[in-house]
Amino acid sequence: MVRGNTLWVLLLPVLLCAACTNPFAPALADQNPDVPILGDQRTVEGVFQNFRYSYVFRDTLTYGKLLNRAFTFVYRDYDKGVDVTWGRDEDMIATNGLFAGVQNLDLVWNDVVQAEGDSLVQTISRGFILTITYSAGDVERAQGRVNLRLERPTSTDVWKIMRWRDESNYF
Repeated sequence: MVRGNTLWVLLLPVLLCAACTNPFAPALADQNPDVPILGDQRTVEGVFQNFRYSYVFRDTLTYGKLLNRAFTFVYRDYDKGVDVTWGRDEDMIATNGLFAGVQNLDLVWNDVVQAEGDSLVQTISRGFILTITYSAGDVERAQGRVNLRLERPTSTDVWKIMRWRDESNYF
């Protein structure tokens, strides 16, 4: 038989837990369109959502999941008149340096300029605005366009970025 005091000792933790908010699992807030959430990478829009998420939260793990192992980044060096390329490892190092070297990043995707492909390969050209905050008094804004080649083995797999050609002219 359980005594009255013993019953309270057993019930008190249950009642306290039910009455409190768990700081490690907070309730979901109302959806704010300015705060990115992770998308379903089995959709092209999910890739762009995750790309934005990785930049806003400076999350190299999420960013790395976007890139195919054979990923190539390409940009035009207008001073030298040549295209410059690097692979996934170099891009991860460069992106980690960007993420670590700033206070804040905000990436806004503009309209898709061109999209073509099928259920396994997509080439998408899309505008963007990237706001880079180094400090309160040092904020830069870059506007440009990316041309991404997305691939996946089957239509149920996630899309991965195979090639990113930066078509901006601010380098």
